[in-house]
Amino acid sequence: MRDLRDLSDAEPDLINELQTRGMRLVDPRAGHESRRGGAGPSDHKAVSFGDQTVMIPVHTAPSFDSPYLVEAPDTAGRSRITREGVEMARIRFPNRPRFYDLKTADGIPYNQIAVLHSRDVLATTVLQTCIRYESRKKTCQFCAIGQSLAAGRTIARKTPAQLAEVARAAVDLDGVKHMVMTTGTPAGSDRGASILADSARAIKAAVDLPIQAQCEPPEDDLWHQRMKEAGVDALGMHLEAVTPEVRTRIMPGKASVPLAKYFSSFEAAVQVFGRGQVSTYILAGLGDTAEAILDMSQRLVDLGVYPFVVPFVPISGTPLESHPAPSSEFMASVLRPLSGIVLKGGLRATDIKAGCGKCGACSALSTYEKLGAA
Repeated sequence: MRDLRDLSDAEPDLINELQTRGMRLVDPRAGHESRRGGAGPSDHKAVSFGDQTVMIPVHTAPSFDSPYLVEAPDTAGRSRITREGVEMARIRFPNRPRFYDLKTADGIPYNQIAVLHSRDVLATTVLQTCIRYESRKKTCQFCAIGQSLAAGRTIARKTPAQLAEVARAAVDLDGVKHMVMTTGTPAGSDRGASILADSARAIKAAVDLPIQAQCEPPEDDLWHQRMKEAGVDALGMHLEAVTPEVRTRIMPGKASVPLAKYFSSFEAAVQVFGRGQVSTYILAGLGDTAEAILDMSQRLVDLGVYPFVVPFVPISGTPLESHPAPSSEFMASVLRPLSGIVLKGGLRATDIKAGCGKCGACSALSTYEKLGAA
């Protein structure tokens, strides 16, 4: 039996396998609701291995054919992952959050305003619409931001007051430790920084909760300071792909913001938030080589930006739903050396105040970091 509380070299590789190949559920109702559509780790389910929680695909094309089978859990939420009848790991499904059972005064369920990621991270898409998504010529080919809105699982715009109310309840009832606020890109040069600042200000007035905000680089770097003063503790500006040809092919609208703008904004943001508190999300498996990802990551770390590299997961209903996920071997070829780059640069997931890199549930990167730091 594997138990991920006792770290070994095999464990990141098992996480890579599960996150690239997914898993099949004997009982699809196991654990609280899996994520379908929307932003972030869509079509996933959170599972805990000892003290570590990871997000694993369960509603994707690869997961339907995955060799990994999850047995029905017992009354305590404990289960086993098997492969061809052989036990690979014992897991536990996090409990359904108690704040999911509440509604606002005007009748909106709290889980349409924000949801639990992993086991202690509150996540929301403040603006569930995007100028990129509205045009097939501009949309990011992997994005499902409009799916949960169309299905009625969320609302288009979360107000600062709603977010503050839900955040306070998630902390009080479920022990949430930090929060991620992302947004679809609105029209305007701030690229969402304004609504993120307004939301952070309201949340911090209601509850002491570290917040990561995520948006495209604002045209005016003054927005970094404005977000910081509003209560944002960490900032994510996501490259997704690292080479111009892949960016243009996969996300033609977002690629109109050149890499040079990202890097000037990264540099300005690090001056405000500090080394390691600015991060970027990179999707491995879209066409960038391992070498290109590692070269870009070294450049980012040199600036003080944490490169959070995750395996691309094809989401049903998107243009890339049939695109293959990267192999676990490819992910290991990126994440093993990347953990060394990050540690040598004085950055680590555990030092991030809030956000995806701190959570680490969508990638084996933080597990490799722990092995390298041991």
